[in-house]
Amino acid sequence: MNSTSYKETKFSVGDTIQINYRIKEDDKERLQLFEGIVLKITGQTPQLKTITVRKMTRSGIGVERIIPLSSPFIQDLKVTRTSNYAKAKLYFLRGLSDQQLRSKLYQKAGGTAMKKAEEKATPVKRAKVAKKTPKKAVEVKTS
Repeated sequence: MNSTSYKETKFSVGDTIQINYRIKEDDKERLQLFEGIVLKITGQTPQLKTITVRKMTRSGIGVERIIPLSSPFIQDLKVTRTSNYAKAKLYFLRGLSDQQLRSKLYQKAGGTAMKKAEEKATPVKRAKVAKKTPKKAVEVKTS
């Protein structure tokens, strides 16, 4: 259950999504934009489907929100960035900084993870590299 759809928008765990959520306060109604990474998707039937979305505030505090996909208060849902991550739940993101998070989730194909996997699969003998001698600094006299 790594992916699901809302109306015609398909998304999966690890994708960054924007949700316009209608909020009622007394007699007023407003839209609140919530943008974050989908941590998990739960629920078997469309009526019970919920997603957990996590965003980082400007001050560096993580905010998680559980949103039922059958809620009438969801105005719009857009995928802003897709990830190729394969795990079902991304709880490990809670302890990462913003920069670490981006490097883990949004690696391009053929990135460092692919190179490490290839190195493990095919052992390669490494050639010895001759040590380079440091160049001597040349002093320039100005008068």
